[in-house]
Amino acid sequence: MEPWEWSDDIWHAKTSKVRAGRSLKPTAWKDGARCAVALSFDSDHDTIELRDGGNSIGRMSQGQYGNRVAIPRIHAALAKSDVPATFFVPAVAALLYPDEQRSAIDNGHEVGLHGWIHELNTKVPADRERELHFRAADTLERITGIRPVGMRTPSWDFSQETLRIQRELGLIYDSSLMADDEPYELLEDGEATGIVELPVEWIRDDAVYFNMNRFQALRPYTPPTAVLDIFTREFDRAYEEEGLFLLTMHPHVTGHRSRIFILEELIAHIRERSGVWFATHADIASFVRSDIA
Repeated sequence: MEPWEWSDDIWHAKTSKVRAGRSLKPTAWKDGARCAVALSFDSDHDTIELRDGGNSIGRMSQGQYGNRVAIPRIHAALAKSDVPATFFVPAVAALLYPDEQRSAIDNGHEVGLHGWIHELNTKVPADRERELHFRAADTLERITGIRPVGMRTPSWDFSQETLRIQRELGLIYDSSLMADDEPYELLEDGEATGIVELPVEWIRDDAVYFNMNRFQALRPYTPPTAVLDIFTREFDRAYEEEGLFLLTMHPHVTGHRSRIFILEELIAHIRERSGVWFATHADIASFVRSDIA
């Protein structure tokens, strides 16, 4: 049956499965701050190639660069300005680089769920998706000593079953959906879940500007200075609206010599403004979640 042949109950069921509920934007952020800033890094590393069943040594070496070179640069940039961040890590990447995850925790950052091997949730049977997420949570807890409280689905791919699994896991937040600029509560089949959505957007993601695949028509056409300008303008408007600025970056993308300045100069620009709260995703979700009855 073609979509234009669907009865009303079919399209209604699809659109009502997971929806944005009430806004959780606070009247003021922690300690009276005007704006909240949540910096995040999706530490995919080798799993981008592994997820697709590939065995390219070259592409896996790009992933290793993320751990070997980019993460130290990123940690140094964050430490210089005393900024906490959230690192979303596929469990396989965490198993490849366990010391990286422990270092993130030791430096005051958060490690969140990002699938098992960066699989696409909509391509995985429901029972397997559940098993993979639970296995990933157990793995990150075993490596870091801390049970993850939030998830960013790999490639922001959210299945019909993902929210149910997140509720079973006892998560307090998700950061994969795009229905708002500000935090909101997720609804499942019209029911309030108590789970906070910290929304993402491709505009605020480094990969869309810099991705490269020599076998496809995919080239990094956007200069780094233009990406910094976009991110800065996104923050400036969030600050003006007294809202949330959430940025998604990837170590193997932003961590290069010609791009790390984007992170450094963005942080410096934000630091020039008064009343900014830099926080992990978990801290922001916990703060806004206190308004949920």
